This record gives sequence, structure tokens and C-alpha cells, in this order.
Amino acid sequence: MTVESDNKDANSPQSDVKAPEASGYSWYVLLVLVVVYILNFIDRQILSILAVDIKADLGLTDADMGFLGGAAFAVFYALFGIPLGRLADNWSRVKLLSIGLALWSVMTAVSGFARNQAELTIARMGVGVGEATASPTAYSLISDYFPKRQRATALAIYSSGLYIGGGVSLFIGALIVQGWNQAYPQGGPLGLVGWQAAFLAVGIPGVLVGLWVASLREPKRGAMDGLSTPAHPAPFRAFVGDLSMIVPPFTLLGAWQRGPAALAINVATGAAIAAFAYWMIQLTGNFPQWSAVGFGYYAVFSWASTLRAKDPATFRLIWGTPAFIYTTIGYGLVALTSYALAFWSAPYAETVLGLPKQQLAFILGASGALSGFLGVIIGGAIADGLRKKNPAGRILVIIMGVVGPIIPIAIGFITDNAVLFYVMNFLAGILGATALGAAAATTQDLVLPRMRGTATAAFFLGTTLVGLSFGPYMVGQISDLAGNMVDGKLVGDLRVGILSLIAVAPIALALLIAAYRNVPKAEQTIVERARDAGEPV
Repeated sequence: MTVESDNKDANSPQSDVKAPEASGYSWYVLLVLVVVYILNFIDRQILSILAVDIKADLGLTDADMGFLGGAAFAVFYALFGIPLGRLADNWSRVKLLSIGLALWSVMTAVSGFARNQAELTIARMGVGVGEATASPTAYSLISDYFPKRQRATALAIYSSGLYIGGGVSLFIGALIVQGWNQAYPQGGPLGLVGWQAAFLAVGIPGVLVGLWVASLREPKRGAMDGLSTPAHPAPFRAFVGDLSMIVPPFTLLGAWQRGPAALAINVATGAAIAAFAYWMIQLTGNFPQWSAVGFGYYAVFSWASTLRAKDPATFRLIWGTPAFIYTTIGYGLVALTSYALAFWSAPYAETVLGLPKQQLAFILGASGALSGFLGVIIGGAIADGLRKKNPAGRILVIIMGVVGPIIPIAIGFITDNAVLFYVMNFLAGILGATALGAAAATTQDLVLPRMRGTATAAFFLGTTLVGLSFGPYMVGQISDLAGNMVDGKLVGDLRVGILSLIAVAPIALALLIAAYRNVPKAEQTIVERARDAGEPV
């Protein structure tokens, strides 16, 4: 890689080079990516509005549903995001995204044929693998279609699909369930009930959108930053190698190739994680959750160890940069709360407040889409504005996403007033959503262009293995612990479960204060630290 311009921001008054501009086609590509992300979250989040029906039909607990809404999807989403993020760095991002979209859409439809928790778990894992292609490819494409000064805004607009899709999923899911069950009270064709029909209805259209994605042009990698990036000579060989880094027992073979000491460290770490997972299984009785989480964290350790040996510059700028780690985990805890609320608000309104499914789906869906869209757009714009005055200014917006939702959550999930619940849920959503664009842009700015797909995968490890894996599950598990047996069945206390999310805020705040202190120096020394790690810049 060669540097064609200095490391100054193109927006700097000292720069004599004309700042690159986003074209009309850039905005068209962004529109397509937003549509993809809307489908992404419809397929991911529709489980929320279907949770009460699935729980009743399959005889599951709140903790079981938290697992299905969290770790069953999140672990495979996070892990396959690692090699797929690297493939996005080395191969056509447009082709990869179109293939991934088709895969997760098919697996969403397959969820409609599930007859038990195991089958639904496998389908959710498949959705996770397919969706792992989305953000690494999209983040990298956006970074090559938009200059740095517009990047947080563009990423925030893309991220709005998260909230639109999540909101629309509630309305669509409730509408299909009610219509199907009214038309077929004893089960419809193939014995399918309403929640199964909903999975089929939202999964199939994604295959057609995949063809639209395939028509996009692949941009020149690194052009917006004045950094030429050569094509990888063997992208799929690298992908297979990366995939082997996260799948046991290949992880052991990879460690052995690095030497006996690396193998010993890998085995010891795996044993420690397995022991912790076993202890948590004994403590909670939830084997699927903790075995999945243990597998996920061991795989991430193995991948990071291999990355350190094979690509020390990328490792140095991601895992070896405290600012990146603090930002990623800090935002991951923001995501923990956001994912938990997104998953449990509808079941809470239906079971605790006794609100009709179609009414709450429409109101929560619309307010969730609006609050998320406004929050992420406003947050992205504020983050870009603060970034011009302060290299760490975007971190202040992430901090707002931590502190802002505390009071709305406390009020909204204590009151029995439906209107107040809806209003507070809206406020919590808009305040929490402000953080995403700022966090994503910060992590992208801390690496070189060729590393952006990998950096995105690492960033999403925080949002998934910290946020999504634990948010829905934590609420469900605490709900079960606080619940009571009624007619021989465990009835959880979702109010206690959701209010427990407030305890996460102090930890997130401490991490983000550390990020604020470390980001400026980390960004100023990117090229220097990459060169020290062997990068030919």
C-alpha cells in the first residue's frame, strides 16, 4: 500500500488537495443499502412480536426466548462476521452482500417450518450467518463512496434501516399472525400457524432484493481517502483460512502451527472459557445460552491470536488500540440495552400491560421506527459537527446514548399507564439511537482503508457478543428468577427484568470516558503504528 496524500483530514484548512465529494450515485447506493438493512432487521427482529405465540406453542420460558432472540443469532452473526469481514476487504463487496441477503432471507423462511426450539435455533443460526455479510460490506462500501467528513452522517442514514426494519417487523408480524389465525384457527396449509406464516412472508421477498443489490457498481477501494489499495491475489483462500481460525478443532491446528507456546495458551484459554460456561450452566440451567457464548468467545480469542500472527498491523490498529476497544465495548453495552428493549417491549406490553397485539405492534413499531430514525440521524449529524471541533467529539454522542435513556426506562417500565409507557419507550429509543453512527464512524476512522471490513466485524463483535448475546437473555433470565409458578408454569416478571438494564449504564460510561481520552492520539498515530507493525506505508 502506498500513501498518496498525507494523513491530514481533507477538511483541514492546511490541505491543498480538493476535498473529494459524494456523487449522486453514492446517495443511490446508500438508498439501496438502507433497504437491505431494513430487510435485515425485519428478518432479525420479527421474533419479538411473535415471542408470546412461540413461547406458548413450543412451551418455552423467558430465558429460552431471550436466547433465541439473542445468542442463537448473535454468536453466529458475530463469528462469521470475522471471515466475511475479511472477505469484504479482499473481494467484491457487492457480490458478497447479494449472496448473504439471499441466504438470510431463505433461512428466515425456513424458520416458519420450525416445530421445536432446536429447529428454530438452527434456523436462527442460519439467519445469523447470512446477515453477517451485511454491515462489513455496507460499512466498507459507504466509506469508499463518502468522504470522511460525511461518513458519520452516511453511516447514520444506513443505520436508520435498523430502526425502520425493527419497527415495521412488529406491525407486519402482528398483522400476519392475526390474519392467518383468523383464517385458519386450527392451522393452515402444512399445519402452519400464524407465527410460522409470518416468517415465510418476510423471508421470501429478500431473495428478489438480492438481485437489485447485485446491479450496484463496486467502488475503487480507498479512493476517498487518497490511499490506493491493491486487490488481494487469493481472496477465497484467505477466507477459508480465516474460517478455519474460528472453527474447532482447526483452531488447535492453527495454534500448533504458530508453535507449542501458542497451542498451550489456546488450550488453556479454551479450558478456562469452558469452565466458566459450565459454571454458568449449572447456575442458570440454560445450556444453549452459555455453550453458545462460550463457543463464541473462544472462537474470537483464536481468531484474534491468528490475526496477530498473520496480520500484525491490522491486529495493532484493532485489538492493540485501547481507544478502539473502549469504544467498541462501551457502545456494545449501549446496544445491550437497545436490543433488550427492542426485543422485550412488545411482549412486555402484551403480557404485563395487557395491550392488544395489533395495537401495541402498530404504536411500538411506528414509534420505534421514528425514534430510531430520528435518533440515529440527529446523533450522526451532531457527531460530525463535534468531530470538526474535537477529535474525540463523537464519543460525547455515544455517552449521551448511555445516560439519556435511563430516566425514560425507569418511568416507562414502572407505570401502568399505556400512554406514558409508549411515550417513555419513544424517548428511550431516540436517545439510545444517537450513539450508533458516532461509534461506527469512530472505529472506521481508527484503521486504514484495507482494514475497514475487519474493523467492522470487530466492532460488531461488541454489539453482538456483548449487546445482542446478553441483552435479551439477561432480561429473560432475570425475569424468570423474579417470577412465580402459576398453575405449574413459570410466569416471569418482565418488569424487573427490563429495569435491571439500568445497572449497565455506569460500566458503559466508564469505558466511554476512557475512549474519549484515548481517541485523539490513536487517530493521529494510525500510519505510524501500522508502519511499526510492518505495514508498508
